[in-house]
Amino acid sequence: MNKLWAPWRMQYIQKIGSEKGCIFCTKPRQSNDRKNLVLYRGKYCFVILNLYPYNNGHMMVVPYRHTPRVSDISGATLAELWDLVGRCMEILRKRFHAEGFNVGINAGKIAGAGIKEHLHVHIVPRWNGDTNYMPVIGGAKVISQALSDAWEQLYPLFHAKAGKGRGA
Repeated sequence: MNKLWAPWRMQYIQKIGSEKGCIFCTKPRQSNDRKNLVLYRGKYCFVILNLYPYNNGHMMVVPYRHTPRVSDISGATLAELWDLVGRCMEILRKRFHAEGFNVGINAGKIAGAGIKEHLHVHIVPRWNGDTNYMPVIGGAKVISQALSDAWEQLYPLFHAKAGKGRGA
């Protein structure tokens, strides 16, 4: 039998059901953006790297308001949310040379949402040929960059014009 070692997955498995509260509510209340993988804080939404990415640079735009439905958020929040989705795509094109994107909202547990109570939009960068034999044959995705390295490369691009400092 072939074995694929992925010891970092145990951290995820052990956390399932153990975290108190909604991570999309608790993470932006904390100040350590690097530790929490927060890339940007807007007035109504924030941008965060996905802790369990599908591809390098997989990020999410999340409204601060805790709701599972798009229909529950205001026009100003929607405008900022979609503006940030576009901004994320441009930053990923610039820094990681992404050639395309999968952008989506998993609304509800049945639709695949791991955090079904808090709306969030996934932005997954894609490249020609980024699917290889590992997901097809091995049932595993290879992520070739540490999240801390991705954060270091992306964070300054969200703050270049604003002149804001780095996270703690």
